[in-house]
Amino acid sequence: MLEQLRHVLEFLRRERLYRIFFLLLFLTSFSAFALELIEPDRAFGDWLWWSIVTLTTVGYGDITPSSLWGRVIGIGLMFCGIGVVGVFTATVAGVFIEKRFKRERGMGTYKFKCHVILCGWNHRARDILHELRSDERCARTPIVLLAETDMKPVDDADLHFISGSVTEENLKRANVQDATTVVILGDDALEANARDAKVVLSTLTVETFNPEAYTIVELVNKENVQHCERARADEVIVGSEFSSCLIASATLDHGITKVLSEVLSSRSANALMKVQLPAALDGHEFLEVISEMKRLRNSIVLAVQRGKQVVTNPATDFKVEANDHLIVITDGKI
Repeated sequence: MLEQLRHVLEFLRRERLYRIFFLLLFLTSFSAFALELIEPDRAFGDWLWWSIVTLTTVGYGDITPSSLWGRVIGIGLMFCGIGVVGVFTATVAGVFIEKRFKRERGMGTYKFKCHVILCGWNHRARDILHELRSDERCARTPIVLLAETDMKPVDDADLHFISGSVTEENLKRANVQDATTVVILGDDALEANARDAKVVLSTLTVETFNPEAYTIVELVNKENVQHCERARADEVIVGSEFSSCLIASATLDHGITKVLSEVLSSRSANALMKVQLPAALDGHEFLEVISEMKRLRNSIVLAVQRGKQVVTNPATDFKVEANDHLIVITDGKI
């Protein structure tokens, strides 16, 4: 409550609305005192009520001055009310319009926690955003878009836009210190090596401010993966290599990409997900985990993640531990 009051007072001071507020207070108090002197048959509280109603042009008519000078005061208060209240409402409306304009133009500052920062905007970013919003785990998660565009590119109430490149100042405006995940996409307007170099530099900048954030980066050339790893990127995706592997797999085993497309999309019936190992399976062998997860949760276990290490298709006698995560194909009811 005190924090909210402090913000209100700061808002009044910053926008200089306290001057209008004190003018309104003076007009209502002066009118009430004057009318109490002119027409003492009513109490000060009644005339104060009448002053507020008249000043705001509501005019209930339950209390009215009957003397000449009382009506003169009323006329003066009405004219003052139209001007002062008009200025007050216009100022407040202007503040909110300006605030919205700044946010739409990417000039805002955000204080979210446990949010996602998406660096760069292109057709892939649009698809990424669509996939994230299709998953119930991220449907309302605040996402801060940091991109070199003039306006917010999509209408999403939980997407917050900052215009510019990945710099120290812009990352602070996005509150990267409290972000959980940062996605860095390549700039399609640049040549491949320059594009990857910009991604590496952005990764270094992000990791400098928040080494705990999970950083996912997109590269063009596989040769630059080592540079991103040195910059402490948590996950590196090489688009050309990934596409080549998919095409090669489809050539050798027809239809395999259809399965991958389905499990990688959050909009499909079966999705690829990471889940916490159920407590009841702690210490069990991987073969038992596969059986129990399929029987109880209709999920197929593909890999086990232990810390940052991922073991794909572990041996049947591989023993899982309490803090392990399972990479599974599931129908989403897990």
